[in-house]
Formats: sequence, C-alpha cells, structure tokens
Amino acid sequence: MKKISKAVELNQRRNFIKRGLSACLGLTAVSVPGSLFASEMGKEQMPYVKTSVKLGVASYTLRKFSLSEALDMTLRCGLERITLKSMHLPLDANSETIEMAVAQCNEKGVDLYGAGVIYMKTEAEVDQAFEYAKTAALDMIIGVPEHQLLDYVENKVKAYNIKLAIHNHGPGDDLYPSAESAYAKIRNRDKRMGLCLDIGHTQRIKRDPVQDLTKYFDRVYDIHLKDVTASEADGETCIIGRGVIDFPAFLKTVSKLQYQGTLALEYEAEENDPLPGMMESIGYVKGILATV
Repeated sequence: MKKISKAVELNQRRNFIKRGLSACLGLTAVSVPGSLFASEMGKEQMPYVKTSVKLGVASYTLRKFSLSEALDMTLRCGLERITLKSMHLPLDANSETIEMAVAQCNEKGVDLYGAGVIYMKTEAEVDQAFEYAKTAALDMIIGVPEHQLLDYVENKVKAYNIKLAIHNHGPGDDLYPSAESAYAKIRNRDKRMGLCLDIGHTQRIKRDPVQDLTKYFDRVYDIHLKDVTASEADGETCIIGRGVIDFPAFLKTVSKLQYQGTLALEYEAEENDPLPGMMESIGYVKGILATV
C-alpha cells in the first residue's frame, strides 16, 4: 500500500507541474522529463517558463561547488538570478577577484544582484561588506548586523545607496529569530533597510510565512524559499512541496501583493548533490505560479 500511495503522489506532482508549465507556456500540453522526479534529474535542464515573479538561487545551496559550477547549475534550473555566499566570493577578496567573479556571472548570463548572508559583528566588518558590495555593483546585502551597529549600518546604507536585507534565522537565533524581530529594529530607519524573509526558519519558529510576508511587506526586499519537514526547531530543509509550508497560499500572496523582489531558492539538503532537489522544487514553484 505504501508503494502505491507514493507512486500516486509522485504522479500527482508530475501532472501538477506539467499543467503549470503548460499554462505558463500557453500550450495545451508540455513534456516534462520524467527524470525531473528521479535521480537522473541532474542530466536535464529545466524549461524556461515566463512568470512575472523573479526566481533565483541563494548560492549557499551550492556550497560544495565552485562558482562556475554553481552558475551552470543555476542555469540548468532555468534560473538567471543569484546571490553569492562567501565560499563563492570571499569577503576579503581584492577588487580584481571580485571583478572577475562579476564578469563570470555576466558571461554566463546570471544576474548577480546580492550577497549573503553576511554577518557584521564589528564596524570593520560593516565597512568590508559595503566596500565588497560596491565593488561588485550589488543592489543588496543580505546581512545580520549586531543590534548595536544598526546606526553605523544605516549611515553606510545612505552613503553607498545599497539596500540591506536582514535575514531571520529562526529558533536559537538571539539577534533576529523572526521577521518581526528585525522589522522592529528597522521600521523607523532608512527605507533601504529591510528584510530577507526566510520562510523555512519562519515556519520552524511556528510563525505563518503568509502572515509575516503580509504584515511586514513594505520592507521585504528578498525572500529565501525553502520547505521544512516540521514546524519545530528540528525541522529540516526538504524538497519544496514535500514539507509543511503551504506554498500555494504563500505564492498566491506573493502574487497578490505584487512582490517586486526575488524568490531565491535556498535548498540546504543534499549538499553534495542538490540539483535533483533544486529542480523538483523549482518545477513545483513554477507550477503553482502558473495557476495563481
């Protein structure tokens, strides 16, 4: 009985994504490789589906791979936007190294729009982060500044005209466990100081991602997409659609609010072979977006 139920579930997911891609492409039918749901998934490339919502990747997803490999895998998911973590572009990199990384992104056709998560525990680390972002011509830093540095960070935001999106990390995070905790610190500050809403960590702290997106929407500048196995501190990242987050409701809200930022996939599972899970996750998200 278990085998049958799993087969039925898999077929339903496959058909859902097929219908979603068909709607996006304006076709009556679309062929989605069966390998998108199997171990051979990494050999295929996701179809490019038109959607008004910007989708991308947080490169921590691809932390075991080189920058070149990470960019190629992003493209194989049908995505063209990325934020880089320090393993792909070290924070202490010189200007030449940063410019080479930016050139590599440009050559491959991937929009490098931000970097992070960048932790800021001292003024020197704040200085480094903003110089790094300026050299790379980034629109945004996804960061975690210490509370006592927020005045200093605000001055940097004004001086460099670069957005700061504070990332929430859920249970065990003493600085910003929730979007609410970050919003309370920046709501009366420069409008370029906002949030990177990580919906997986939001769910793990037993908060509703839809509610937080709606309540703090005026400062949500980036969203980390992930699903989790439980609404508990020990909930783990899983393929989107197989966890506890209500993605149809969340993506419907994203569309209704006309969110202008990026939905950046941060798939933390299977670090040595993330591509199959990334592809299924993105296929599921695109399928939902095609119907809302």
